[in-house]
Amino acid sequence: MLIDAGYGNNTTFLSELEKRRLKYLGGLAKNRNVIIEIQANKREEIRLDDLAESLHMEAFTPIQLNLDKPKTVWVAPVEVELSQLEGTRTIAIVMNACSFQQASDLDYFITNVDGSTATAESIVTTYSQRNWVDGFYREALVLVGAIRISN
Repeated sequence: MLIDAGYGNNTTFLSELEKRRLKYLGGLAKNRNVIIEIQANKREEIRLDDLAESLHMEAFTPIQLNLDKPKTVWVAPVEVELSQLEGTRTIAIVMNACSFQQASDLDYFITNVDGSTATAESIVTTYSQRNWVDGFYREALVLVGAIRISN
């Protein structure tokens, strides 16, 4: 399931998806707190934007997205925990530049897909399709007469 940040930030919603054994990929707000392991058996709670700023450039992988206009993004997948859910999730920090200081656009994503499958490339490639899905959904609603578009 592809979900936007409104749902990605809703821990109760994520928990319900997981109870139904559904896999998801969704947005997160930059002020969302996550728990990271900083040393063996030592964890720290940190905001996503602070985590992004703390990562070294080497943590980010450049990924070429083949959209209408090709675009390169830099992605750092990180294993985290959320305070109200058991186990780890993969988050991806996605920037439009190779360093936090140079980036003008940052996105944060979460998935419960296994870490070996949830690669930097798979996360951004999959989520980049969300806008296409939203557009298709709106067009389908217009076709079936569920909504009207006024000129």
